[in-house]
Amino acid sequence: MTTEWGERLDQNAVLQEYPRPQLVRESYVNFNGLWDYAISDGGEEPAQYDGQILVPFSPEAPLSGVERTLLPGQTLWYRRALPLRPQPGRRLLLHFGACDQTAEVFVNRKKLTEHTGGYSSFTADATDALAQENTLTVRVRDGTDTNSLARGKQRRKRGGIWYTPQSGLWQTVWAEWVPETYISGLRITPDTDRGCVRVTVQSEKNAACYLLFGGKRTGGYTNRELTISVDCPELWTPEHPKLYDFSAELGEDHVDSYFALRKISVGPDAEGRPRILLNNRPCYQHGVLDQGYWPDGLYTAPSDEALVYDISLMKRMGFNMLRKHMKCEPLRWYYHCDRLGMLVWQDMPAGGGRYDPLVISAPLVTGLHRKDSAYRAFAREDAAGREQFLRELRELVCQLYNCPSIVLWTPFNEGWGQFDAAGAVQLIETLDKTRLVDHASGWHDQKIGKLQSLHVYFRPYRFHPDRLGRAVALTEFGGYQLAPAGHTWGARSYGYRGCKTPEALEEVFRKLFESQIIPAKQRGLSASVYTQLSDVEDECNGLVSYDRRVVKLPQAVLREISLRLTGEGLSE
Repeated sequence: MTTEWGERLDQNAVLQEYPRPQLVRESYVNFNGLWDYAISDGGEEPAQYDGQILVPFSPEAPLSGVERTLLPGQTLWYRRALPLRPQPGRRLLLHFGACDQTAEVFVNRKKLTEHTGGYSSFTADATDALAQENTLTVRVRDGTDTNSLARGKQRRKRGGIWYTPQSGLWQTVWAEWVPETYISGLRITPDTDRGCVRVTVQSEKNAACYLLFGGKRTGGYTNRELTISVDCPELWTPEHPKLYDFSAELGEDHVDSYFALRKISVGPDAEGRPRILLNNRPCYQHGVLDQGYWPDGLYTAPSDEALVYDISLMKRMGFNMLRKHMKCEPLRWYYHCDRLGMLVWQDMPAGGGRYDPLVISAPLVTGLHRKDSAYRAFAREDAAGREQFLRELRELVCQLYNCPSIVLWTPFNEGWGQFDAAGAVQLIETLDKTRLVDHASGWHDQKIGKLQSLHVYFRPYRFHPDRLGRAVALTEFGGYQLAPAGHTWGARSYGYRGCKTPEALEEVFRKLFESQIIPAKQRGLSASVYTQLSDVEDECNGLVSYDRRVVKLPQAVLREISLRLTGEGLSE
């Protein structure tokens, strides 16, 4: 099963766009393309490699050209020439967008770095290992669901809501040259109420630095906040996604970036009901669950155009929010949300041990919640696994901090590996005080935070105010199923209510919103997330087929319903 972008894929020009729009340099070398690969049962590099793999597609993905599953205990090897030579006074940084799960990086057999965590980027300084001729090697291990590391919805025995496991390099691999003293990152914090943005130029060296914005040059020092004031500021909204360009300088290093002025909070509406506010005004967040899977690339979209397609299609349907579910995306995806005006709720991919159905599924029917200090019940007995989860959560928040479209973090979903949610919220708020947190999406509510989060399937939803005075969000619902003939991944079809024709789907979809969601919004509901954007493997409950070739409902119908939620009378 392929997408149109996968069919047009040029192996000599795979995902060539600059992978980090939030911090751009002129020096850039893209290493996507054909690499040598091998899968071995031991930990030693094999004498002979098995063939070639198209990076950045996992070996399990059809577009990789391999279509082999890396098993727990096996080692996946990557190798390619590194056509770069030492440059006096310059350092070479190798960047890896993501590698699932544990990666070791070598240049000329010298180990540069090791990274654990399948969803966060990492960097290796290759300068001191460079020679006139160079070889880059990456060694990967992936236990999928045999360890407690974050895995999202991957499972060795896939089926239903659990999907094909994948491993290895699944985001762009690239390099850039930097001077000896360089900018390692930017931390960009909007202050909408004061019409300014606070920027920290991060570096290992304490030195003078400068910000360039609107023809003005602001000086200061690295690792300290600098302020950019904006005259007559235009606030970022889904309807008006205004982005401001700026630059930073540190000695010989120059980077380009952007920011937006937007604020997310919870506060009363005109009738005193708690609402989610955007820029201090009630804004109903009309969202769709977005899992970001592709039949030919799995975690990896076959092109930048494909990433834009999903976001733009949901915009045309009238949705103003995507809940990125159980994975993170390349930074370009968030950039497109930033520039197109799509709010994002970001999940932390789940981990832990083997989940107990009575803990993660029974609450859908019983409505019962448990204290998440019960580590055994939540498959979180492994203390090292809990610590690793928090490290990966920290990396996720820091990596995506500068993306203005993100307005909410979700550390736990439906009890999958949940533990000490109050501590996770405290960690997030230590790193980021500018966004909301849905501490336990669906159930196992620990009665904390500013948001009550509900998942409702199989029964009608009726709005009830939260007894603790929190804003109420319906963070999953719907999941109506239609399997388009000739556009399904396999023989099985999974969803929460079956429809045989597009007409039947339109009828029940319209009834769902008109009888449940729109009345709930009028009574105080702040947000809703329909399941889901696209079909994924067995699941046929998407608004578009898995191959993105069939849009199941007329866009005009969806937009008309959407305007009744997000249009006149909602943003006050």
